[in-house]
Amino acid sequence: MSDFPSFVQINEEGPREGFQFEKGPIPTARKVELIDALSETGVNHIQVASFVNPNRVPGWADADEVVEQYNRKPDIHYTALWLNTKGLQRALTHGNRLDIEGSFSLTASEKFLARNQQSSLEDNIARAHDTLKLYRQHGIALKRAGIMAAFGCNFEGEIPHQRVLDMVQQLLDIAAEHGMKPEVFSLADTMAWATPKSIRELVGKVRERWPDMTLSLHLHDTRGMGIANAYAGLEMGVAIYDSTVAGLGGCPFAAHKGAAGNVCTEDLVFMLDEMGIATGIDLDKLIAVAQLAEDIVGHPLPGSVKMGGSLSALRAQMH
Repeated sequence: MSDFPSFVQINEEGPREGFQFEKGPIPTARKVELIDALSETGVNHIQVASFVNPNRVPGWADADEVVEQYNRKPDIHYTALWLNTKGLQRALTHGNRLDIEGSFSLTASEKFLARNQQSSLEDNIARAHDTLKLYRQHGIALKRAGIMAAFGCNFEGEIPHQRVLDMVQQLLDIAAEHGMKPEVFSLADTMAWATPKSIRELVGKVRERWPDMTLSLHLHDTRGMGIANAYAGLEMGVAIYDSTVAGLGGCPFAAHKGAAGNVCTEDLVFMLDEMGIATGIDLDKLIAVAQLAEDIVGHPLPGSVKMGGSLSALRAQMH
């Protein structure tokens, strides 16, 4: 299949991913500066913070302050991450500042789950029920369900496709038990094991079983496969991607060496622009934000297009 989508939805996760991963303390005002700059690029979905245990993720000890300070624009979805009901309760106190979108993931690797959330698969499933009950209570729709570590794990190795398919079904069953159905189902390459081949294979199997399901991909670029994997996803008709400006971030519990960032937003937008696929995002403004992100964290970030620039700028010089 290579019916490319005509429009791709990009969910920008740079602030949340980046500031959870960076080692040094970053001032609240600079986090807000990055969110406000992203809000001027045409990006329509920004994950701005993570309501997690500050002892585990000190970079988000100021989540409440950040959420109260950025300049909220009406046409942008500002969302946050939480991993448990305590995090959701915190997010709910900012209801006028955040778009509270229900989401829940199961993790295909028990060893990673133990490191990332100190829990077992049974705990993970029990928490899904608790979280969905809370969503029902507060009238929150289940926007997104997902499988983390769907393509492989640094602690467990290959993840069998059948296990992922079984977990997708399990998650759909849990949602149905609570009278819900996710709008989007995300497959996350949490530890960068995916290749274009495995993207095509797993997405193909999910599509075969659930042809009407709307899929999204969460890709990491640790092994340089991020853009190639996004292209493979496009070939399979996937039209929703998570990405991070300048390639910020990564999972702090994945035991990676080297750059562990997500697929880079401006590199993805550049490719989509050149393929004639719309995103609604201004690439030159995004490149400026990528350069700002590098200034904020105080070290080079892995994105390529922020160094090379867009071709439209070069083309304009030649006329």
